[in-house]
Amino acid sequence: MERDFIGYGAQPPKINWPNKARIVVSIVVNYEEGSELSFAFGDPIQEAYKEYPKAMPDGVRDLTNEQVYEYGARVGIWRVMRLLDKYDLKTTFHACGMALERNPDVARAAVDGGHEICTHGYRWVETSNMTEDEERAFIKKSVEAQREVCGQRPVGWYCRYGPGLRTRRLLMEEGGFEYDSDSVADELPFYAVVDGEPFTVVPYTIDVNDMKFWANAAFGNGEDFSTYMIDAFDQLYEEGAETPKMMSIGLHPRIIGRPARARALDRFFKHIRSHDDVWVARRADIAAHWRQERPYEQPYSGPSGESLWICNSPV
Repeated sequence: MERDFIGYGAQPPKINWPNKARIVVSIVVNYEEGSELSFAFGDPIQEAYKEYPKAMPDGVRDLTNEQVYEYGARVGIWRVMRLLDKYDLKTTFHACGMALERNPDVARAAVDGGHEICTHGYRWVETSNMTEDEERAFIKKSVEAQREVCGQRPVGWYCRYGPGLRTRRLLMEEGGFEYDSDSVADELPFYAVVDGEPFTVVPYTIDVNDMKFWANAAFGNGEDFSTYMIDAFDQLYEEGAETPKMMSIGLHPRIIGRPARARALDRFFKHIRSHDDVWVARRADIAAHWRQERPYEQPYSGPSGESLWICNSPV
């Protein structure tokens, strides 16, 4: 995979979002609860990400951290779903197959509510550490689990912590995938080229993401998060008057589902609903619209003539 530092450059494509929207907002609910690493599941290590800093002695089950994840599945996800219903917002779930198996009510509610379920792998583990055969089997198991629980296969894919060098090739080999979100390199969709074939990428975000309540405590309270989301939206909405934009938001039920943080989400949803020319969309719909509006042309060549993997022509 070649690195590309050019992208769309100074001339991003003037995509025509539906109803001439200035901005498309992609809300992502990462549903991982019940698929995290845990001694209770027979894993050799247990999940490190937690609500509190206390470290347990080696080999001792961290029951409180387990319960934080259980809270996300028992309480947090339903608070998030009620907020989505309140503002009639359709979203994409990055969902692990194992998590859906442990709480099929969530899967049914998401599908019945018109949300997309994009597979987040079978478990919340790092595919980049797998062998090729392990990753190939992992992708297949992820698809089969979602088909069994949800009654439909996923068309999108998102890895934990990003892909390995062969992930996109294996997705194309498996077939049935229309896009992945394994990039934070851009704000707009683009085409990756794998063995000469284009594949749609709908970029994700790690800055407009509630994980920062935990990671380095960048967000100390709900107001921090709502301010950050609203500022990001307002900037892109303003720019969208000239060149339509896309905004991604990452959420986790065990984090944003806490009452004080949910108030931040409510404020943000109210804010975007107060604006005209906003398309709130599932990532599968964004990918499909992008392919229709911006069909793949040819990858461009870099300064030394090498073929870069990035995108369709930006003009």
